[in-house]
Amino acid sequence: MPLIQHCRVISLIGRHLSRNRASKERGFTLLEILVVIAILGLLIGLVAPAALRQLSGARNSIAKQSIERISSVLDLYKLDVGSYPSTDQGLVALVERPGGVDNWNGPYLKGSSVPVDPWNHPYVYRNPSERSGHEYDLCSLGPSGNAGQGETICNP
Repeated sequence: MPLIQHCRVISLIGRHLSRNRASKERGFTLLEILVVIAILGLLIGLVAPAALRQLSGARNSIAKQSIERISSVLDLYKLDVGSYPSTDQGLVALVERPGGVDNWNGPYLKGSSVPVDPWNHPYVYRNPSERSGHEYDLCSLGPSGNAGQGETICNP
């Protein structure tokens, strides 16, 4: 084979190899990356509010269920002692024997502490009730922890 043909073959092989190397090293362009980021941003913007609404609704539901459960425990306390705990005794009376109380068969709740609402605020307990038709009030003040926000969830 003449030298010129050898050079031509080597040249063709070199071009072929450089083309393969260039296609393997090729990455994403800035425009492609920006498009992907924009799509991800839109998806997060649409999905995040719905997920947060679900979380808020779940916490409200948990607060209502917890108030009902604690109300049942207060009824057991009343059956044993003869009355609901006073406001001063509070929900601690379900965990620790209050002074001057006979027939206390507690603790009525598991653990050594009084439960808190889903927003990690203490439940508000009042006996006698400030609402008509109720013997006591057992309320969660909601996410803000303030009674004035209108987010209060109380025993039915």
